[in-house]
Amino acid sequence: MGKSDKIVRQKRSIGARIAEWWNRQKSRSYEAEPQRRVALVGSPNVGKSLIFNRLTGVYVTVSNYPGTTVEVFRGRTYIEGVLYEIIDTPGMYSLFPSSEEERVARRLLMEERPDIVVHVVDAKNLERMLPLTLQLIEADLPVVVALNMMDEAAKFGIKIDTELLADILCVPIVSVVATTGKGIEELRRVIHATASDSSLDQIRPEFGRDSQPDSKAAAR
Repeated sequence: MGKSDKIVRQKRSIGARIAEWWNRQKSRSYEAEPQRRVALVGSPNVGKSLIFNRLTGVYVTVSNYPGTTVEVFRGRTYIEGVLYEIIDTPGMYSLFPSSEEERVARRLLMEERPDIVVHVVDAKNLERMLPLTLQLIEADLPVVVALNMMDEAAKFGIKIDTELLADILCVPIVSVVATTGKGIEELRRVIHATASDSSLDQIRPEFGRDSQPDSKAAAR
């Protein structure tokens, strides 16, 4: 083996060691105690898990919720230097559970009290999605609404006035297309801004049985 071959091998060896060291450091940084927690909630087939994957990447663990066979996915990500734990809760239609999955999702929200609850909704079916949004708000949870499938809604001729909807609900609204990643960075920004906002005890809308938000006014 010539001298030049030894130099090449040495350089590669140093490069490999540096890469291995960096991967260890990066892994350790994600093993730290999360500073904030975010729960993703929503009914099945709204793209919630895809948004979870977009937010977390490869740093994901899955386990059964204690005492159940229901799987819960947890991942971690840094936003503006803050380590967040992202929890993909089981699909739910209501805070009043009628299935084991809904009971687990409710327990996660009520017992762990995440810093932010992102309600992922299907923009094509906004009217059917909003009852859960209202339940989350009335439960005094810090809610951010992620309007997913906005591209599909547009194909159906559905236009949503997100500013009006945000004014009605008094929570942040983010338009997202999870399949392409559009809006994910804005969602990250809104999550961090809302979690960092000391005025989370903002005025909440009051909806009684005879008072529901006019989703048709927001969706045209």
